[in-house]
Amino acid sequence: MKKKYYLFKMKAGMLTVISTVLLFAMFPITSFFTKGKTYEFVFDDGFFFLILILFGYLFLHELLHSLAYVIYGGRFNKITYGIALELGVLYCLCKQNISKKNILHSLMYPLVFLGIITYIISIIFDLPLLLILSIINISGCSGDIIMFIFISRIKNMEFSEMDDPISFAIYTNEDVSKLNHFGLEYLGTTDKLQREDFTKIKVSKPSYVIIVLLLVIGLISYIM
Repeated sequence: MKKKYYLFKMKAGMLTVISTVLLFAMFPITSFFTKGKTYEFVFDDGFFFLILILFGYLFLHELLHSLAYVIYGGRFNKITYGIALELGVLYCLCKQNISKKNILHSLMYPLVFLGIITYIISIIFDLPLLLILSIINISGCSGDIIMFIFISRIKNMEFSEMDDPISFAIYTNEDVSKLNHFGLEYLGTTDKLQREDFTKIKVSKPSYVIIVLLLVIGLISYIM
C-alpha cells in the first residue's frame, strides 16, 4: 500500500473527561502514599502569582516536549509553541516528519519529569505546591497518554503536526484508520500536509482576553 498521511484530531470533550478522571483519581492515590496525611496549602503571595507559577509550569511541559523532539532528531526551526485557551491547551508542534521513537519519547517526557518524578519528590519532601502542580500536570497529560497508546500500536510510521494545535498526522502504508482510536477523531487521508505557519510563539486572540481577565482577577485579589 502506498504511504499517505492519516489525519487525526483529539476530541476536546473526551480529553476533558479523562483529565477530570485523572485529577480526581490522584486524590485517593495521594492519600494512600501519604498514609492519610493532611496537606495544608497556604500561598501567601496571592492568586496573581499562583497563576503565573501555574502558567510557567504548564509552559515547561511544552518545553519538555520540544526538548525530546530535538534530542531524538527533530529540528528546532520546525518547532512552534502556542496558547489556545479557548481549546484548553498550551501546545508545542513539530511540523516535520519524525520517527516513532521521537514522538513516543516526546509524549512521555512531561508526564515522567513534571508529573511522576516531581510528584514523588513533593511527597518525600512535603512540598504542597509542587504536589498540586504535579497532579495538575498529570491530569493535563490525557492527550499525551491517548496518543502514546495509539501510536505505540503502529509498526512502521512517521509522525507530524500541522498548524491546528489539536490535530496530527501519521505517515504510513498501514491503514491506521481501522485501529481503535479512542479519544481521537479520524479526519481522512492526504498525500501532502499543509504546514505553513512557522511563527515561533503564537497566542490566539481569545487567549489574550482570557489571560487579561485572569491577570486582572489576580491583581485585584492581591491588592485586596
